Amino acid sequence: MNPITKEGEVLLREELKKLKSEDRPRIIDAIASAREFGDLKENAEYHAAKEEQSLAEARIRDIESKLSSAQVIDVTTIESSDKVIFGTTVKVYNSNLEKSLTYKIVGEDEADASAGKISFASPLAKKLIGKFEGDVIKLETPGGLTEYEIEKVEYL
Repeated sequence: MNPITKEGEVLLREELKKLKSEDRPRIIDAIASAREFGDLKENAEYHAAKEEQSLAEARIRDIESKLSSAQVIDVTTIESSDKVIFGTTVKVYNSNLEKSLTYKIVGEDEADASAGKISFASPLAKKLIGKFEGDVIKLETPGGLTEYEIEKVEYL
């Protein structure tokens, strides 16, 4: 099973819908138009459209596979506590940076560090999961040992 947040599931379903209802028909039309130019061996538009079709169909299969094996976890339906679990938003104090940072622990496909979303499989998330507000964890990073204090856990 592949854990995913409710938000991540919605985003995947929206992407799948767009691929099937907008991108697929547009690509089919592009292939049909390119065929009208004649010789397919030397037809760059045809080959580009076929390549785009191949990529779109691969992404459709990928999303369908992920959704079929996904275990959707909606953290808002779980009783809130100060324990870090998959799907929680965690505010930590980074001792090296001397500032607080906020992360949401999400599935691997949802991770986006620039948006504050870290994979449950990341070293930081692995250290945080199961801990509580007030706990301090230590993580070896490329820059050396970093201490994080869990300031707040939210079930959003």
